Amino acid sequence: MKRTNTFEVVPQSEEDEELLRRLLDASAALWNEINYERRENYADPDADVWDISEYRGRYGGTLGASTVQQIERKNREAWQSFFALQKKGEANGKPGFWGNEKKGRELRTYIRNTSYSVEWGEYSRLEILVGQDLKDEYGLGHRERLRLEVRGEPNWKEYEKQGRLELFWDEQAQTFRAFQPVTIDTSRLAHPLADETAALDIGANNLVACTTTTGTQLLYEGRDLFERFRETTREIARLQSKLREGKYSSHRIRSLYRRRTRRRDHAQGALARDLIQRLHGEGVSTVYVGALTDVLDAHWSVETNAKTHNFWAFRAFINRLACTAEEYGISVEVRSEAWTSQECPECGSTDRTTRHRGTLTCPCGFEGHADLTASETFLRRQADVSRPMARPVRLKWNDHEWSESPRSCSNEERTNPQVASVGR
Repeated sequence: MKRTNTFEVVPQSEEDEELLRRLLDASAALWNEINYERRENYADPDADVWDISEYRGRYGGTLGASTVQQIERKNREAWQSFFALQKKGEANGKPGFWGNEKKGRELRTYIRNTSYSVEWGEYSRLEILVGQDLKDEYGLGHRERLRLEVRGEPNWKEYEKQGRLELFWDEQAQTFRAFQPVTIDTSRLAHPLADETAALDIGANNLVACTTTTGTQLLYEGRDLFERFRETTREIARLQSKLREGKYSSHRIRSLYRRRTRRRDHAQGALARDLIQRLHGEGVSTVYVGALTDVLDAHWSVETNAKTHNFWAFRAFINRLACTAEEYGISVEVRSEAWTSQECPECGSTDRTTRHRGTLTCPCGFEGHADLTASETFLRRQADVSRPMARPVRLKWNDHEWSESPRSCSNEERTNPQVASVGR
């Protein structure tokens, strides 16, 4: 099973930082040269896009032969992905460049799995291979590697095999970061404590509403996250409107895009882990997730649909959820949740119900929290639910973690006396 460790990398001196920056800048320059040559070959009907020059002689002294090979391989993978998307009619542009020398290159490199090592402990460290020319210039021994400090606690300190390391300069956070793919021994993973089931409803103002066959309900609120996402989107649009004709982006705009994506991914990643850990404690072995296409096709407002389209990287979230669940032996299945957001749990009507400000009402007398009701209805389509629902647990994001909110869901308590009695 493959996973990825993410951690901060800190040079131990100004000289080490200068060396590292030169290494990453040379990697970007190499990428740009390879990519330019492939783009030229692509435009020439008589040329082969895979036929490129030999770059080890020019860059090997700075990067080392193995890193030159990894940059070439990464660029090849980018072009293979482009051709695969093109075949499907989904390609939106050829592989791009990593900045330029005049305006600044994107500092990034890829290091072969045998050309670096990570030691975890009280003083964790990363050692990476550099070319002999840089070694001579900065006084490193012939077999010596550049040693860097590592900060952060990775999820996977023990693994069977490490993959190609991605090392880059995070401009927004003003720090160096690394992604380390690792292969995990699945025999060390946790297993479900029982055979319970959970169902998730993904929404616009509440990110996830969850109901389990144990009677637990969880509600991850997303209104504040959505609002911050929209504020950043509006600022991007404002800056784009001020660009001179023929220019489509700027350093500030790219920075805002990265910040917006990073905030969203951080919150969603933390949500996936918090949710799966809670469900593992409940003995859940299977999680059903409603297909987001059903959400977008439902009778929602244009504004809500736009928020859901723009904010939810649905496939990425499901992959993250599934990967986290796999650590606990929990399976994730995507199923249709059509009409669960409109179905009355009392009479089964879908055409007479009304959703307003997060509440679902029906002429039969039912009134309840719309997202939690949808997740419960969705669950009942997948499994037998005989237990009464406990008072829902609300969770809010504080930019670092999801924490329980003391505010209860009053709609459920008004409509179901069992909720109030169980929750007290």
